[in-house]
Amino acid sequence: MTDKRPQTIQFFLPQGEPRGIRIAEITTRIVQAVSVPRSKLADAGERPELRNVGVYFLFGQPEHAAKPIVYIGEAEDCFMRLKQHNVNKDFWQHAIAIVSRTGNFTKSHVRYLEWFCIRRAKEVGRYLLDNGNDGGEPFVTEPMKADLMDAFDALNILTSSLGFPVVEARPAEESAEVFYIKGKDAEGRGQMVEDGFTVLSDSRTRKELMPSAGAWIRNNRKELLEQGILKEIDGQLVFTEPYTFKTPSGAAMAVLGRQANGWQEWKTKLGATLDDIYRKSAKE
Repeated sequence: MTDKRPQTIQFFLPQGEPRGIRIAEITTRIVQAVSVPRSKLADAGERPELRNVGVYFLFGQPEHAAKPIVYIGEAEDCFMRLKQHNVNKDFWQHAIAIVSRTGNFTKSHVRYLEWFCIRRAKEVGRYLLDNGNDGGEPFVTEPMKADLMDAFDALNILTSSLGFPVVEARPAEESAEVFYIKGKDAEGRGQMVEDGFTVLSDSRTRKELMPSAGAWIRNNRKELLEQGILKEIDGQLVFTEPYTFKTPSGAAMAVLGRQANGWQEWKTKLGATLDDIYRKSAKE
């Protein structure tokens, strides 16, 4: 697990564009992340960092999907592999390659990192994986595995800092206050997190949407059901895994099946609203 301690990350913008190609590194580590928008892939060929052995991520956000999609791979020349995926994979808009700025990574290193990242991404569940079977654990020596876990920690920090928390563990339920919501045939639990509001597993939603439910609620319900995040169990729709909505109100509407103000409807066991805890208290 990544240490929660202060760290310095350095960003270099080779084209001077904040949303263009970015090269990120933790100043005391050898791991380097090269972030490439698909529209800048041709320019990325000029970067020597990408001509390296590494593990890479392709990120996409389909128009009608409950989660973003990621593909995780490894390559001896990351740029050449990204060029191949530019031809044969349609879904992605952004790529991040993880390389060693000292050239220390070997094929064995990145094969193990690829396997471990796929396994961790599945466990975390923030993204749908475009990968097939991740296969068995590649063999590496015990000292090499220790070094690779250190590299993974840096990889996790860098990808999350670039806006793609694909392998970042979800906060433990006991680490943040739990809020509750109740309605007709609905009962949910949730927590405020860095990227929105997470409805926790086993929360139950109203099966029949209210007449006031708008198009967003109906479309979101359909997407959650199609991807198995919501499943019918004993006549009720149940969240099978934690799912993060962009706003507390989106989470409230998904659970209650109607229009709702999540800042007022999500409450602690003592009855304090989300608004009381995160808005009013911040003004004091």
